[in-house]
Amino acid sequence: MNKTVIHLLFVFLPYVAVGQDKVAPRKIKENFWYKNSIIYNLEIGVFKDSDGDGRGDINGVIQKLDYLKMLGVDVIWLAPFQPSPGADDGYDVADYYGVDPRLGTAGDFAELMHQVKKRGMRVIMDLVINHTSDQHPWFKNARTSKKARYRDWYVWSPTKPRDADKGMVFPGVQEAVWSLDSTTNEYYYHRFYQFQPDLNFMNPEVMQETQRIIGYWLNQGIAGFRLDAVPFIIEVPKSGSDKPKLDFEFLSDIRQFTQSRQADAAILGEANVEPKDNVNYFGKNGEGIQMMFNFFVNQHLFYAFASGDLKPLKKAMHETLEIPQSSQWAFFLRNHDEIDLGRLSDAQRQKVYDVMGPDTNMQLYDRGIRRRLAPMMGNDRRRLDMAYSLLFSLPGTPVVRYGEELGMGDDLRLKERLSVRTPMQWNGTKNAGFTAADTAFREVISDGQYGFTTVNAEQQWRDTTSLLHRISSLIQMRKSCPEIGLGDATVMESGSDDILAIRYEYEGKTLMILHNFSNKPVKATLPVGNARKLNNLRSGAGDIIASNSRVTINLPPYGYGWYRIDHVLP
Repeated sequence: MNKTVIHLLFVFLPYVAVGQDKVAPRKIKENFWYKNSIIYNLEIGVFKDSDGDGRGDINGVIQKLDYLKMLGVDVIWLAPFQPSPGADDGYDVADYYGVDPRLGTAGDFAELMHQVKKRGMRVIMDLVINHTSDQHPWFKNARTSKKARYRDWYVWSPTKPRDADKGMVFPGVQEAVWSLDSTTNEYYYHRFYQFQPDLNFMNPEVMQETQRIIGYWLNQGIAGFRLDAVPFIIEVPKSGSDKPKLDFEFLSDIRQFTQSRQADAAILGEANVEPKDNVNYFGKNGEGIQMMFNFFVNQHLFYAFASGDLKPLKKAMHETLEIPQSSQWAFFLRNHDEIDLGRLSDAQRQKVYDVMGPDTNMQLYDRGIRRRLAPMMGNDRRRLDMAYSLLFSLPGTPVVRYGEELGMGDDLRLKERLSVRTPMQWNGTKNAGFTAADTAFREVISDGQYGFTTVNAEQQWRDTTSLLHRISSLIQMRKSCPEIGLGDATVMESGSDDILAIRYEYEGKTLMILHNFSNKPVKATLPVGNARKLNNLRSGAGDIIASNSRVTINLPPYGYGWYRIDHVLP
């Protein structure tokens, strides 16, 4: 295929249509909506059941929008809700234009968009285009003949490639990335499970269809997309499954097409890459995807939680601070997958395993941990409070996984990543208030310290000392500090190896945030220039008076402090 023709489909046509030239964005500090938003990730099927069939649905989400608004959520990130056989919990899409009938109707979805907009919130959705389900009509057709209409929408090989067992996303579960199709006696490529054949993005028709999918959902009211498995989408087919060639132009093309349809639409990419590769995804001048999850810092953060050693974390932060002005990191403590530790050294990864996931049943894919945050931290409120304060203070946009605001637990009896995808615990009644059915389609956690009678939203709203209230107050504090989303961040030396100190500068304002990773009291000494004092942003806490251009701050075990510097004009 001629790559020039392919990229014209994404770049030239959309920009001719709107009368614009393709230009790099200016380096400005504009307050894009995604820079100071709180993103909340949920799966419709496990959030709230409105009709008593045992499975969550769209109308159930509508019923709980006020809860999300009270929590302080700005953006709801919906996991896949399109028709699917459900072999990979919805990430095996069988129809990109529909709504899974088990979750609701197109009318229900339209009402959800209306109700979200009424509350001043937005919705982004998973865009799973690296692969389809093997039950998708395209692949069903592609298997019928080597000359089938959709044959070239997928990647085929007449013989089994030598590297068929390389580059698997799910080692220990997955056996290969090439599988034989018995109908045509050729091998098809699949980075993920065997039932998820990869699409061929070197085919112009696949690129055009992706445009249609994006345009369709933008027209339904979607504000952006969480782009699943970005490095695998941009692989050049048959260039090797271990170290394939990558087509980064795709990212600027898809971003520009998306914004040609809706100027403020954003793309949040799932790309677990090394810092040296960030520029390829964001673009040199910010012309790539607007946001990425900072997996690199996240992995070193969990090592710091487990070991108390902050040096690798500080180094990781230094290596990821410099990004284009229009770009933004997304930070998280838990997401819908395992905690990926693949970029740590073997010794570092083992340390995290020892502290946070010592049993082999808690580990997954030879690289991660399949537990929620509260169990990993021994349900220690001091550590959980500090961890969430840190999440909301990192230089980017915070993402909260449903149920984490309650300190929900996990169900290790469930296979692989389903352990952290149990139904939301709303109250202490039957099935945690998730469903009125006798049985939920996926069992609610009912036993032990994370059982729904102990951990639920209703109880925690009534308790002002609860984790839910603490996280809600942290969200409000984060919203009062636009410096975090828009300003220039610096990792400071504090005089203590146990403290992570971050300083933000934005439009003449200065913010300083400290976190103690130790189980002992520590003291920080920091320069503050001509400031007279540090205004404490935490309710009921006292200000810090400066002396000789410095301040001394005492932090309790796992303590933290948020301060705005009170500058004195010369």
